[in-house]
Amino acid sequence: MIQVKLIASTDVLPLDLASHAALFCYQAETPDLGKTIDVENRLFNVGHHTTLQHSFFTFAIEGIAVGDITFGFHLTHPFYNSDQRSGRYCAKMFLEPDFKEIESYVQKFWPEVKATKRKKLLAYVKKGVGIYHRNISRASDLVASFLRLERPHANDKYVEASSPKIAQEQMRMFIPVIFPTGFDYTINSTVLAATHRTAWTPTMRSVVDQMVAEVIKKYPEMAFMFDKNKRSQKDWSMEIPKTSGIRIKYKPRHLLLDVSGEKNFVEPENEKMHPVDLLHFDPEMMDNSVSEFRTRTEISVATMGQDQRHRTIRRSAPKFTGAFYLPPILRKMKLEKEARELMGQWIELSKKIPQTLAMVLAPYGAMVSYEKAGSFNAVAHEQGKRLCFCAQEEIYHAGRVLRLEIEKKQGRKSKLLHIFEPPCFRTGTCAEGARYCGRDMKLRKTGGYFPERKV
Repeated sequence: MIQVKLIASTDVLPLDLASHAALFCYQAETPDLGKTIDVENRLFNVGHHTTLQHSFFTFAIEGIAVGDITFGFHLTHPFYNSDQRSGRYCAKMFLEPDFKEIESYVQKFWPEVKATKRKKLLAYVKKGVGIYHRNISRASDLVASFLRLERPHANDKYVEASSPKIAQEQMRMFIPVIFPTGFDYTINSTVLAATHRTAWTPTMRSVVDQMVAEVIKKYPEMAFMFDKNKRSQKDWSMEIPKTSGIRIKYKPRHLLLDVSGEKNFVEPENEKMHPVDLLHFDPEMMDNSVSEFRTRTEISVATMGQDQRHRTIRRSAPKFTGAFYLPPILRKMKLEKEARELMGQWIELSKKIPQTLAMVLAPYGAMVSYEKAGSFNAVAHEQGKRLCFCAQEEIYHAGRVLRLEIEKKQGRKSKLLHIFEPPCFRTGTCAEGARYCGRDMKLRKTGGYFPERKV
């Protein structure tokens, strides 16, 4: 079951630090650390919360469902740092599933779901796992063959090491996101207070309660920030699509809705982007922070989790579209029938269970749509990472599609295209060092540097 452990926090008492920050605003000299004021009434209750944001807490959270991170802790606010166990690199997640653990998870957070319904639910989960197990070996062989075609300079060691990881990345589309994972999660005290009040699923409320308990155990004087009478008990979930609308899609979508401020665009230099991103810190780049792209994307739940890593991008509430994303390897294996059947089973199952549970039972391949808005600086950082061949195939293609949209609407000579370049395009040198993908660098000058990828 979920375990929450406070593993690090600011090494000064939170209320001492808040008092110091507040007194600094009104004194001619630096206040003494340890001199405290009535933080609850002078700061917290009146909304002077920047003073409370100097204290940070890092939690190690184990056993939480992938979906409760994607549709929970990573969904809304950008005020966190998070590192999650990889669905690409941790093969054990899917090869050795603990179905009893998944059933216990459902039983704990949705006790109203009876044993007969849990049995059907597990049958659905096992169906997805079965598809994965039956096809993962063949998928790995196909990945190896495509790696050699698409990345001519990749050595045998790279191909051998990467093939099973990329195969898992694509085959997981059949795995429900209720599978357990873990992550480190760092937030400040007011984010914890706000999350405590707004948590919108049974799992989130339970985890946040544990986070609060961990903090209060160490800092009991902070208890006033977490009033149980003021927390929301309202659930939120995305609407589950209808069976009649199931579609198979082979590409993500990224539609350009609007570009503003392109006349003020300051072209970023590579030295300001890698290895340390200076775009949001350098005054010469400030005009790029008020010019922006507005887009609408349709991607799989798997790639939504990747997309959330870019927290300077703003996003609207996501919606399930009724489509299932079938990556190139799965398309080559002709797994459309399996995808439709799994989606149909999920949708039918969702009609008679709580919608917060139905949401986290979605397969990784279920597609979602939402609007995005990001400054030129934010999108340059995002696409510098995502147009690299080390990025997963789908998120690369989402960036590629947007690059083609810019090219179509702004012209091939548009300076805005410089936003959609990985470091290797600019320098001719792989920024990943030993993880060089084997991409053909010569194509920088001859064209075709952003091809459709299968892996």
